[in-house]
Amino acid sequence: MRMTEENIAANSEITMDDVKILIKKKDEIEEQIKAYYDVLEDQGVGVEGPLVDAEGFPRADVNLYQIRTARHNISCLQNDHKSIMTEIEEALHKLHAREKAKREHHDAEMQQGAMEKQVSLPSPFARVDAVTHGSPASGAGLRVGDELIEFGSVNTENFQNLQNIAAVVQHSEGKPLRVTVLREGQKTQMSLTPQQWSGRGLLGCNIVPIHR
Repeated sequence: MRMTEENIAANSEITMDDVKILIKKKDEIEEQIKAYYDVLEDQGVGVEGPLVDAEGFPRADVNLYQIRTARHNISCLQNDHKSIMTEIEEALHKLHAREKAKREHHDAEMQQGAMEKQVSLPSPFARVDAVTHGSPASGAGLRVGDELIEFGSVNTENFQNLQNIAAVVQHSEGKPLRVTVLREGQKTQMSLTPQQWSGRGLLGCNIVPIHR
């Protein structure tokens, strides 16, 4: 068992394989203990049974050497078992502590990344509150609730009112416009071509300004 302890002690990074090695060793010890208990049961004396007769002489009806050896080995193996159970408990504790630290670090990085992303994304200037099925806007993938951060040449920095968007649409009929929206906190880009269709206007959607 000392070899197991030394091998694991030499590697401060406890792994699940290390724990499996310890558990296998524990199982082997338990099998050995059971085998020695079977020996004692076969002899009919158990761990505490007397090895002398009523007159104080060594019993002749049992194998004294075999019994003493089995009892001694059981005692040693029980100590080994107690020790390895402690090792397993400590190894699992270290393993769980490290996994917890990894999860906390990962969560912190994710949260930091989300905060940085939120900070880096420009503020939307308008919101889509209606999209007609079969329209150019619907075909481009625009959805109700999308928040515009870029519509052709119009962006957060230069947007003043909806006339800016209307002007871009009028001058871009039949030409694809790059449209960037915020959708559920994610930036999504699409290509929207203003054009005549079966409904009103060139887009088939309704856009309202976002007042900050």
